[in-house]
Amino acid sequence: MTELKPKKEIPKFKLIFLGDQGTGKSCILNRFVEDKFDENYQATIGLDFQSKNVKIDNQDIHLLLYDTAGQEKFRSLIPMYTRDANIILFVYDITRKESFNHISDWYNDLTNVKIEDVILVLIGNKIDLNDKREVNKEEGEKYASEKNMIFKEVSAKTGNNFPELFYQKIFEQIANKFKPGLQGTVNDIQEMKIKIDEDKNDKNKKKKCCK
Repeated sequence: MTELKPKKEIPKFKLIFLGDQGTGKSCILNRFVEDKFDENYQATIGLDFQSKNVKIDNQDIHLLLYDTAGQEKFRSLIPMYTRDANIILFVYDITRKESFNHISDWYNDLTNVKIEDVILVLIGNKIDLNDKREVNKEEGEKYASEKNMIFKEVSAKTGNNFPELFYQKIFEQIANKFKPGLQGTVNDIQEMKIKIDEDKNDKNKKKKCCK
């Protein structure tokens, strides 16, 4: 009788998106996972989750992607969201200087993260609205350099610069830092899911963003 070999488990890596509300975190995630953009979106309440299987260095990798709410009232939950994260992506809107100024606050919220153990990414979104720009590219590059972050400006609406950011820069860093084949530490999805009853009605409100 032939002995069945145990199925090799696919390495898992946890990516989490942080940033102010309306910067386009959900749209960036949807563009990366499903390559689509929706003008109308439901504001994230607490935490949303998606996943995507990819190949890095010819090895199957399972990416677990967490989209966090950008409202101030959810900031106290950031230490729980970022626990065991492998990649943390900070998102700002190039047409809203305030959202860029707040990146340092989001960074400082990483009180339970060993910065040297994770990949940090800074994303300036909405470059399709360049005529309304309030944050120069050089400002993003400077901050990213100071914090040792990958930096890229993108457009979730058009998909501009997505291959360069995700499939080149981020994937290269995953291959170099984690050496795919090692098992990423990821908490159970249900443990991370936060239910906030007082905001359930908010999910029915449609807002426009992510342009």
